[in-house]
Amino acid sequence: MPLSALFFRRSSEPRTIEIAYEQAVYQVRVRRHRRARRYTLRVHAASRDVVLTMPLRGSVREARIFAQKHGAWIAARLVRLPIAAPFGHGAIVPLRGEPHRIVHRPKERGTVWVEAGSDGAQLLCVTGQAPHIGRRIGDYLKREAKRELEAASCRAAEKLDVAIKRVSVRDQASRWGSCSSTGVLSYSWRLILAPPFVLEYLAVHEVAHLVEMNHSARFWRMVAAHCPDEGRARAWLDAHGSDLHRYGIADDEARPRTAEI
Repeated sequence: MPLSALFFRRSSEPRTIEIAYEQAVYQVRVRRHRRARRYTLRVHAASRDVVLTMPLRGSVREARIFAQKHGAWIAARLVRLPIAAPFGHGAIVPLRGEPHRIVHRPKERGTVWVEAGSDGAQLLCVTGQAPHIGRRIGDYLKREAKRELEAASCRAAEKLDVAIKRVSVRDQASRWGSCSSTGVLSYSWRLILAPPFVLEYLAVHEVAHLVEMNHSARFWRMVAAHCPDEGRARAWLDAHGSDLHRYGIADDEARPRTAEI
């Protein structure tokens, strides 16, 4: 948070406010921003957070009124988000675009691995205690995502004759990847859930920004020239991308609390 925002934030000022709408209560995170000129609301698909951004000189009272006025919008946006799919025993996870069933094997050694079941189904096996299943699966998917995105980025960099400095993975809510002018690439780990041609396209897309830091016609020609599946991958993301954000989200993070009357 900028120092100027801290200056205007009172020590007793809440970081979240509660909004009631149709017998449900929604948590709204409040933040000040030095460039904000008005009150705005945003729902982050990945975290399912409702965030209200306010001007530095705005008041919590006005923020609460603004959020309450848009209670129907908040409820509608949250309802439209895909149903949560926590990582637990028996859950189905699309690893590299293929469905894998999570199987808990607490008595076996190791952490997480893939194997074929007796019926031919792909299994994602995990050891340890039940409360740790979600974290172990999530860590495994992030490691796999980083490994494959690093490899795909290196392939793209060789084709485009550019150098990359570092590749990282995060749980980005608003974009699948980003590229800095210094060669630092950042991707959403959730790309490991998508088919491989989607991950390859995103790698080419971000590395191409090291040549063209824009989305000009020349940029798109470059991407298409080095990624034959560009159109197919973009269509897949348009149709299925938002669904990837539901995996690993706990049920209690996806649903609003019921208000007591």
